[in-house]
Amino acid sequence: MRKIAEHGGDHTEDRNVPILVVLPDSSLGTAVTKPVETTQIGPTILKLLGLDPNELMAAQAEGTQPLF
Repeated sequence: MRKIAEHGGDHTEDRNVPILVVLPDSSLGTAVTKPVETTQIGPTILKLLGLDPNELMAAQAEGTQPLF
């Protein structure tokens, strides 16, 4: 049986998902090559927007850090 769709799982293809963020007019260029958690995406986006990622209650509770 062929897998059509799944929302998360323990398979490598479910856990290793690339993400690319492009900011127009930004001189910031950072490549993250170490494993990261999807929970870091929210705090990272807030930081890119110039907002405090520590304002997220989940980031506070779990100690989640932005990617850079």
